[in-house]
Amino acid sequence: MFFTLTELEHHPILFDVCYRPGEIQFPEEFSQIGDLRVAGTAELLRNTLGEIRLRGHVTAGIEAACDRCLEPARMPVDGDFDLFYRPAVKAGGHGEVHLEEGEIDLSFYDGDGVELREAIREHVLLSLPMQAICREDCKGLCPVCGVNRNDRQCGCATVTSDARWEAFKQLR
Repeated sequence: MFFTLTELEHHPILFDVCYRPGEIQFPEEFSQIGDLRVAGTAELLRNTLGEIRLRGHVTAGIEAACDRCLEPARMPVDGDFDLFYRPAVKAGGHGEVHLEEGEIDLSFYDGDGVELREAIREHVLLSLPMQAICREDCKGLCPVCGVNRNDRQCGCATVTSDARWEAFKQLR
């Protein structure tokens, strides 16, 4: 769904869209589980130079490999969003661009409007936790033999110190 400036000049647009897995391209380490639902409004903010506001609610199920044990970890996304887009300014040079305090939360768009799919993709990716964990008490993989410690104990002796650091211990 593409929101054009000419259409938004006349009235805000209500949307309620369902994206099936594969319709939004996430990085290969993430996969969408089930439908991604997004509903809300798109409006052109008055007294601005083409600033567009998207707000609403998104619900999605994302899956990635657990950072501890490599088993699938589900990460639900269920929350509101309030996104602001401003037309991209064509800079003449390659120097630094100064942003005012309120511009930190802005995104920029090229052309005649904003694509909802890209806005939601970015929002979902930024909503995901830094670490994908399959469960809070995940024990991870054994660093010696690689067995999943959630399934069984391997009996490997865990090394508590690294011989490479022994010289630094002598400095005390």
